[in-house]
Amino acid sequence: MSAAPSPKLRQRLLSGSALVGFFVLWELVCLATGVSDLVLPRPSQIALVLVQKMSLLWPHTLQTLYTTFVGFALGVLVGVLLGVLIGSSKLAYDVTYPLLVGFSSIPKVAVVPLFVVWFGAGTVPAILTSMVISIFPVVVNVATGLASTEPELEDVLRVLGARKRDILWNVGLPRTLPYLFASLKIAITLSFVGTVLSETVAANKGIGTVMMIASGNFDVPMVFAGLFLLALMGVLLYAVSAFLERRMTGWAQRKNDMVMA
Repeated sequence: MSAAPSPKLRQRLLSGSALVGFFVLWELVCLATGVSDLVLPRPSQIALVLVQKMSLLWPHTLQTLYTTFVGFALGVLVGVLLGVLIGSSKLAYDVTYPLLVGFSSIPKVAVVPLFVVWFGAGTVPAILTSMVISIFPVVVNVATGLASTEPELEDVLRVLGARKRDILWNVGLPRTLPYLFASLKIAITLSFVGTVLSETVAANKGIGTVMMIASGNFDVPMVFAGLFLLALMGVLLYAVSAFLERRMTGWAQRKNDMVMA
């Protein structure tokens, strides 16, 4: 008798089957209803556009990927620094957290014109938008992770001679890693949103620019091709974040597995 597939393999097979079934159903519905490709193109039409126009789309794809990655990296750096500052001091938490909540409530589309006025159209506004939109989840999760350190544990470490910096570096920050990586998987998708948003408003290169021009020309298959490329890049960067999370926070995942067992 053949061995039963592992739960992870079974999950991947189900996910792949669901994805393939979704596209097959999409194709069949479009063929059955005769819907125009100006409304909803078939997946086969989108795939054909991707193959035929890849030489045109590839430089724009690299530009969007570069802009998103730089903005995401800057956002994570700023978010971690702010999160450590807020999470390690109750005074800083009480003073700055309401400001962060208020700032995060501002629609990011409203700040793109400001960036364009300050820095001109191009890559810089897209990087800044990507950075700004990804800061908040990182700050919140890092601050929450630091705040999860038990006061009793801190008291014991102080009695043993540990300084506040030692507690932060050796206890607080390692315990914050699961929270940080959870926020990275959210922040990377938000970074793509910020990049494409800025590219559609004030840029001459990038997938957002291609989609904006294509929509103006009523080239709906090209718009969907851009959406597919964005989804693919988002999934790839999400997978990289998940891989790094497993490598660096395996101790936390093993602990959760033991609790669930």
